[in-house]
This record gives sequence, structure tokens and C-alpha cells, in this order.
Amino acid sequence: MAHMNPLPDEKLGEFLDVFAQMKKMAGFVPNSLKTMARRPGILRGYMALAQAVMLEGEVDVRLKRLAALMSSTASGCRYCQAHMTIFSSVLGVSSEELMKVYEFELDDTFSAAEKAVLRLARDAGLVPNAVTDEHFVALREHFDEAQIVEIIGAIALFGFLNRWNDTMATELEAAPMDAAQNIIGSSGWSAGKHAG
Repeated sequence: MAHMNPLPDEKLGEFLDVFAQMKKMAGFVPNSLKTMARRPGILRGYMALAQAVMLEGEVDVRLKRLAALMSSTASGCRYCQAHMTIFSSVLGVSSEELMKVYEFELDDTFSAAEKAVLRLARDAGLVPNAVTDEHFVALREHFDEAQIVEIIGAIALFGFLNRWNDTMATELEAAPMDAAQNIIGSSGWSAGKHAG
């Protein structure tokens, strides 16, 4: 059960139009955002950072979403795992590829660059953080410093979301719940405290 309920639509004020567009594009509005809306400055700041990190830059959005999925898996946030499953699917990442991400080290369909990013994401999501100099040596073989900052930005953004949603026990919406159950459920995923 969620520790705090999302705001009802009639109290979303300035965010109603943005959330309406989000619902039209994705089919749902994340409850995490409706909870953040209790402090509009936090939500505005989060949305600006998410735009800059996930939708702008030079690194493939697909790879950033897979990195977010990997770091969320390592940190144990089932809410964010479900969201990255559905949002990666929207980008055209197949169910098979989403399942392969859990065994990326052994799968040759992932390039060396992708493996370097997924390895970083996995080890950055652990507590304590397990990133070493070797991670950056591998990254620098494929990415420049601005791209590395962008990749770490995606991982760090989800570090915030992982803590937010696990602490709040944010209730998972129906669409990401279904996507996660159907796509990554066989890997051991369950909604846990996010089931509502």
C-alpha cells in the first residue's frame, strides 16, 4: 500500500495539460509524478531534468532506457523496472531484447559499447556503489566525456526515482504492471509493495 496517495486530477493545477499529453502518449500518468505534484517546484525540477537527461543529447534514448532498467533492477526498484519495461517497448525494444538485458554479459547481440553502459548501470545501482576506474576505461573506448555525463545522468535520475518510489511504495499503474508481468515477469519480477 502506498505511503502517500497521488493527488487527484482536480488538484493538479498547472500540470493538468502536461499530464493530459502524457496520458495521450503513454496511456497513463505515473503516480510518482502525481505525488511529486504536492510540491510543484520538485515536480517542475524533476521534469526539466528528465527532459534534459532522457530526451536530449547524443546517446541513443533506447540505450539510456536500458541503462535505467538495469540500474533500477540492481537497486531493487520494481516500480521503475516496470516503467522502463513499458517505455522501452514503446521505443521498439522487443520483449526478447528486454529479457536479454538481464544476461547482457553473455549475449553477443549487445555491442561492446552497450555492455560497457549496462555494466556501469548495474554496478552504479548497487549499494555500496561498485563502479571502478575500469568502468570508465571501457566507456571511454566508445563515448566522449559529454556522452558519459549523459549516461551517468540517466543512471542518477533513476537513482532518485528508485529512492522516491521505493520509499513511497508508489502504487504501480495498470499499463506498466501488465507490461512488466508479461515481459520481465519470468525473470522473477513482481510488483511487490507497488501492487497497491
